[in-house]
Amino acid sequence: MNRGRNLIIGQSGGPTAAINSSLAGVIEGALASDKIDTVYGMINGVNGLFERNVINLTEIFKNKAYELNRLMLTPAMYLGSCRHKISDDEFEKIIDTLKSYDVGYFIYIGGNDSMDTVNRLSQYTAEKHIDINIVGVPKTVDNDLMGIDHSPGFGSAAKYIATAVREVAYDTSIYAIKSVHIIEAMGRNAGWLTAASVLARDGVSNAPHLVYLPEVPFSVDNFVRDVKEKLKTLNSVIVVVSEGLKDEEGNYISAGENSCDKFGHVMLSGVGAYLKSVVEKQIGCKVRALEPSVLQRSAGHTASLTDIEEAFNLGLVAASAAINGQSGVFSTLKRISDAPYSVAYSTENVSVVANAEKKVPLEWINEQGNDVTNEMISYLKPLINGVPQVPYRNGLPDYIDVSHLDRRNQSYSEDSEEF
Repeated sequence: MNRGRNLIIGQSGGPTAAINSSLAGVIEGALASDKIDTVYGMINGVNGLFERNVINLTEIFKNKAYELNRLMLTPAMYLGSCRHKISDDEFEKIIDTLKSYDVGYFIYIGGNDSMDTVNRLSQYTAEKHIDINIVGVPKTVDNDLMGIDHSPGFGSAAKYIATAVREVAYDTSIYAIKSVHIIEAMGRNAGWLTAASVLARDGVSNAPHLVYLPEVPFSVDNFVRDVKEKLKTLNSVIVVVSEGLKDEEGNYISAGENSCDKFGHVMLSGVGAYLKSVVEKQIGCKVRALEPSVLQRSAGHTASLTDIEEAFNLGLVAASAAINGQSGVFSTLKRISDAPYSVAYSTENVSVVANAEKKVPLEWINEQGNDVTNEMISYLKPLINGVPQVPYRNGLPDYIDVSHLDRRNQSYSEDSEEF
């Protein structure tokens, strides 16, 4: 048998509960192919290439089905992440490194900016006639990627937010006093995750009672009016807001100054805290601002089985696409039916998703701008179904070891047999 070329995988951007499932799908697909000799992983995305910080995934996972299953069910990123925006003068260094590892297939798992890396790198290899296939695998809890019905990672984050809202509703229902709880969900410009909070409604509790998405201009006066109206009939009012709420002039609603990351995205914080101060001053009841922050991204213990399985399948599709000669594409899925729920997998040109943003359709938001429609609920419901069988040890989730991401541990392991 002729020796195959090697495949390398990286992860980039923010973590999710399902991104390692996509990694597991790529690894399984690559290990099953006679065209692949070795599967490598770059530590901390493309930064790992610059530093030649690469691990051999074939040695770690070949013939180890249990470990691959643990990887599937482990949140965050087994290979680590980065938010590095590649400059044009770095392409040659990347290609030289890939050639040194005899890489014929490059797969990158990430969101909008990561798919921009896939797009630009695939264009470079095409222009220079370099025989390396570049393929992307999508992910984001924000669900704002174009070219795909919903993003891997979103379903699990949606399930976490809905669960958190339901539990807050039960917690606050025990008190016979007027109170407001404001929960701030992730979503810079797209309100998908905030909208998912409505899945908490179970027919007994109608929380969240008010939902505000960034697709609609936010009015503080209308917000105060809405809360006061709800307090007339409810002791506890639960509000979910997107971190990226803007006023009619396009200014972010925030408690403090905002800065930008390397990609020019505003780093948001404080809308919940700001609205808490508004309620305190203008209404005067008990009020709390709750910010799940990173908890909503990587809650593997409340992951959606649908999300985990779809993420894995998208990894398989990406591996197959790269191995079979495709480049400049990303794996995607299209919804066939809501009930029974079904999807179809394929690939799409990565330029469709790179640096693009999918927002909630305005027709899925009610006229008052403080709730969503039944169309949104029908879209969301299938995505949180199923409970993955996460392994537990000593009462806690038994996630896969990621100590290789800690350089201090790496150094220690070289000096100590006990580690």
